[in-house]
Amino acid sequence: MLIHEFDRNIDEKGRLNFPSKLRGELGAQFIVCMGLDKYNKCLFAYSLEEWDVLKQKIQRLPFSKAAAQREIYASAMIAQPDAQGRIVISEKLRKYAELSKDIRIIGVSNHAEIWDSAARERSSQQFDMASFIDALDAERDN
Repeated sequence: MLIHEFDRNIDEKGRLNFPSKLRGELGAQFIVCMGLDKYNKCLFAYSLEEWDVLKQKIQRLPFSKAAAQREIYASAMIAQPDAQGRIVISEKLRKYAELSKDIRIIGVSNHAEIWDSAARERSSQQFDMASFIDALDAERDN
């Protein structure tokens, strides 16, 4: 399970030292793509197994969603950390997620998310614990 939060820097070439704890869960190679979050711009990192699960869901979408499928697949990249644990984030993905130098990487159960630190801070401030607990309570009642 992918958990915890890590602060990192990304250099001008797009190199990012990916946390070893998350690399261990994601595997020797993993997929980085546009984040599937309709309210925030970040990147998602999936193990190859989790990517296959997502790919199956995407392929079941109606043909009317073909443009979205193209964007997800076209922007996705295979990340293979080098000996120092660095991956290179493509320019297209860096622009999409509006990544600056300061990065925050978080584990979110079955995937990791790569955020611009300032954007992650804003998102975190919007979190409403009471609403989350209400949703959990409603799930338990079902």
